[in-house]
Amino acid sequence: MLTISVALVSEVKDHDPGDVARVTAALQRQAIRDFRKAWKVEATVDAFPTLEDVPVGYWPILVQEDINTPGAAGVHLDKDGQPFALVSMSNSWSLTASHELLEMLGDPSGNRLIPGHSPKAGQGRVEFLVEVCDPPEGAEFGYTVNDILVSDFITPHFYDPVRSSAARYSFTGAIKAPRTILKGGYISYHDPVTDHWWQQTWFGGNKPAFRDLGVFDATKTGNSLRAWIDGQTQHPGIDDGLKKSNPALTAAVKKGKATAKSSSAKSKAWRAQISEILKG
Repeated sequence: MLTISVALVSEVKDHDPGDVARVTAALQRQAIRDFRKAWKVEATVDAFPTLEDVPVGYWPILVQEDINTPGAAGVHLDKDGQPFALVSMSNSWSLTASHELLEMLGDPSGNRLIPGHSPKAGQGRVEFLVEVCDPPEGAEFGYTVNDILVSDFITPHFYDPVRSSAARYSFTGAIKAPRTILKGGYISYHDPVTDHWWQQTWFGGNKPAFRDLGVFDATKTGNSLRAWIDGQTQHPGIDDGLKKSNPALTAAVKKGKATAKSSSAKSKAWRAQISEILKG
């Protein structure tokens, strides 16, 4: 299994290097402990001070103060066809970085399709675009790694033809059946009969809704499917970040404060032991 190398770079002025390091460690643990087993992808995540410091062969995730361009956030392909991601700085930038990291690992090209039965009655068999974090995108379905808020993600069983009590459809278990979305999430798929792209979204109300995105033509857009679809889709919690009062964010912060004493005690023990060693 080849190892994918991902670089995390923050270009946010006066961004605390400790914050970048903590998020990087959380993303690395999520990629190795959680995502690898489900999607059979091997990846490392390392922090670098500048984009110029990133070695050739790494896929960069770049955190910027304000992207301020609809559709610019997310995963893109460079002129050589290699993926990179742009993330807007916010109170919940770790959630966004996790989302983009996992989508980059799950489908580097942004064009991976998996067939399955359409969630819309009468459409028959369609082709789903693999966007591993979109169906459970709502912040309330995230979880913490090292007390850092990260994104839930679907497993390959999400595309199974029938439901099984033995299958896990998202990492946290929040999704209970194949090809179903949670509030705040969505899925995108291609209908071969009409050649139109569709979305099932749940951005408001008591149930999901459908929208017709039209025909995708790569020769005209010059984009991957994912970039084209992201440019037409609102991601409030991902693009704009969460308010400090958001329950998922406040719960993660509270959890971090509760465990800070343990980290502090461990560091004191290390420092004491190191001091004794240096004394000879």
